Amino acid sequence: MTFSAADHAAMARALQLAANGLTTTSPNPRVGCVLVQDGRTVGEGWHARAGEPHAEIHALRQAGEIARGATAYVTLEPCSHYGRTPPCADALIEAGVARVVIAMEDPNPLVAGRGLARLRAAGIVTEHGLLAAEAHELNIGFVSRMSRGRPWVRLKAAATLDGKTALSNGVSQWITGPAARADGHRWRARACAILTGIGTVREDDPQLTVRAIPCSRQPLRVLVDATLAVSPEASILQGEPILVATASTDALRTSTLRERGHEVLVLPNSAGKVDLPGLMTALGTLGLNEVHVEAGFKLNGSLMREGCVDELLLYLAPMLVGDAAQGLFNLPDLASLQGATRLEIRDLRTIGPDLRLIARLRAAG
Repeated sequence: MTFSAADHAAMARALQLAANGLTTTSPNPRVGCVLVQDGRTVGEGWHARAGEPHAEIHALRQAGEIARGATAYVTLEPCSHYGRTPPCADALIEAGVARVVIAMEDPNPLVAGRGLARLRAAGIVTEHGLLAAEAHELNIGFVSRMSRGRPWVRLKAAATLDGKTALSNGVSQWITGPAARADGHRWRARACAILTGIGTVREDDPQLTVRAIPCSRQPLRVLVDATLAVSPEASILQGEPILVATASTDALRTSTLRERGHEVLVLPNSAGKVDLPGLMTALGTLGLNEVHVEAGFKLNGSLMREGCVDELLLYLAPMLVGDAAQGLFNLPDLASLQGATRLEIRDLRTIGPDLRLIARLRAAG
């Protein structure tokens, strides 16, 4: 299918609008819409929050009667079902648009082509696939949850150039500079949840909140704590309730946490640890699209070994600290490079004096 330069420009604008909802739309996807009539933009919109009007509705309201005969550019297939809001496909039909161009079909089984079919049945010209890769990236977590039943898991770590995350005595603050730390908070803000382990809570006592940048919604904090050893005074237990994943059936510790408003999920595996793949499925059931991990090398290694990580977000500081320092991942020794975890580097840039590398596991996505 061939799209014009004007088509590309309009869809690029729709994607730009969709990105306005980067930190707010969960559990819904990020969607933008542009209405064009005779080469002129007559309406724009983007989805801000679940329960509020979708992108198409905002654009149609802005355009009014001028929407009749227009082309609608939407980053995701218009919905065809009643959720918290009426179907957007019906709204486009009622407005009398002549053509609908979408970037990608909706992976939600409740839509999955039905929106396009409804538009076609109403005589509207429909086309799809324009800037599909960009739309997929914008909603990679939503696509993951709809297609795999689990969120997209992004593991963030700060390390030295020799791959060390802390000194042998546990000191790690601060390996990277302020710019890298602020950038890390931007990635926190777009996630639905921030996950850490009891080891990190003991060593660093993190708050795991978004603070370095403005954010109207704090992600859910998730603590992996197999024995419910977390101290009642831990910073992570202050403020909004958290979710604790454990293998423990200790009734007193569980009830104490629940009385303070925290949720406790008991998910033991055969080794008496937390069932990490089971946890990811549970987080998907809760409607979480993207999970941001900030943990120590033990939990990092466990998540990697058990196939729970999709993407690495690594900040590398220009320093060397030696072999005795702590590494990034607790992974088994290999006898051959054939068993190495293979990565695909997606982005590499400097953030202040540090390097930021984004890489995906070859099987992810």
